[in-house]
Amino acid sequence: MPDEPKTLDPAARPAGSTAADGAVGAATSAQATSVPVTTAQAVSAPVTSAKANGRAATDSPAPAPALRWTLGLVTVGLVLAALNLRPAITSLGALLEDVSADLHMSGSLAGVLTSVPPLCFAVFGITAPRLARRFGPAAVVCAGMAAIFAGLLLRSFATGTPAFLAASALALMGIAVSNILMPVIVKRYFPDRVGSMTGLYSMALALGTSLAAAATVPVTEALGGDWRLGLGIWAVLAALAVLPWLPLVRDRTLTTATSPGAPATTAPAGAAPTGGSGPVASAAAPRVGRSPTAWALAVFFGLQATGAYITMGWMPQIFRDAGVSASTAGVLLAVTMVMGVPLAFVIPRLASRMRTQGPIVVVLGLCGLTGYTGLFLAPAGGAWAWAVLLGISNCAFPLALTMIGMRSRTGVGVVRLSAFAQSVGYLISIPGPLLVGVLYQHSGGWGLPIALMGGLMIPQMIVGTLAGRDRTVEDEC
Repeated sequence: MPDEPKTLDPAARPAGSTAADGAVGAATSAQATSVPVTTAQAVSAPVTSAKANGRAATDSPAPAPALRWTLGLVTVGLVLAALNLRPAITSLGALLEDVSADLHMSGSLAGVLTSVPPLCFAVFGITAPRLARRFGPAAVVCAGMAAIFAGLLLRSFATGTPAFLAASALALMGIAVSNILMPVIVKRYFPDRVGSMTGLYSMALALGTSLAAAATVPVTEALGGDWRLGLGIWAVLAALAVLPWLPLVRDRTLTTATSPGAPATTAPAGAAPTGGSGPVASAAAPRVGRSPTAWALAVFFGLQATGAYITMGWMPQIFRDAGVSASTAGVLLAVTMVMGVPLAFVIPRLASRMRTQGPIVVVLGLCGLTGYTGLFLAPAGGAWAWAVLLGISNCAFPLALTMIGMRSRTGVGVVRLSAFAQSVGYLISIPGPLLVGVLYQHSGGWGLPIALMGGLMIPQMIVGTLAGRDRTVEDEC
């Protein structure tokens, strides 16, 4: 299978287990979720065999149409969920001035509001493993989409700053837990297609980010100029994202599928037994805090997030201060963001075919270093080239998500690693945009801030190369 990462090599599995991480990969938490397809072969081969007590035992045939329907539903759910993971943030950025004026926010409070998303991602993301253990990852993602819908709808009716912040926090909470569980869902339902499925939802995430940034102002103007309608309209997209996950919310056990239309499946021989929705004993969660690879991945995630938030928050101002018109500066930012749409699909597929991902990390880092150097030397003269290069550099995000899925052999390991890397990473990213603003204000120019941005590419390449080594956190814990 061309997309299969090293961690899913059949040779690495205990004897008697089935392909593609089967029983262990199914346990995305201590409380396992039932998966209609535990192997890639199950879609095409309705009958699986197991060895029990020295005799061959054959499961009941699994109807392929039901399997395809379930995987198709998960695919649609992943795409719609990914489309909703950024509009709550980028739509607000486009209308922040109008919101601040109408709700009488101070300038400092409006500035702090731009740093709230990574803080919420870090704080609320920590709860994702516990929620997944109790309710199953699909149910938590469904609840996350519902929280995004409710938060976006409620903040469009907010009459004061506290209510607006509370509604925004509700939406960001839904985004945070869904952020953590996206790699888990991919590892669980598509263990042999980690790269391609990560690329698919990363591309959808980039598309949702760009669409909200570009369309919010025109849509608001078309609806009469009311910022409440301009922000609230994105609740419709979030409502649609809830629907595909509803049939999957009870998809929680390993031995019996309970989602509508899903066939019954039996745990392969060699898998630890489960009692209903009980835990899988063999899928002990690795202590990722003891893993050097987990820490390298967390720092890499944090440094790439720092660069992304700095780019989104400050790049237009850098171009405007260099003499570029406001409209062109906005288009340049859009170019940077749009670069992530095709590359977010290509890079994870490429990464999953490689034993180590260090070379990709270095190439992306060099693109960022070149882009920042260009901004320092000739910000207006080569503006379009710098925008493209920084857009390529920002594709370290889907690469980081892919490595989360490849640096653990088990589903329970992925959920722990995803929560650890993203929560720690987002905490690391919080000071970056604020520090750039302070340096700009006190130095009176962009030389020092840009030097800082470029300098961060060096440690990002180093820790990214360490995180991309061919090993798993289970080997180190």
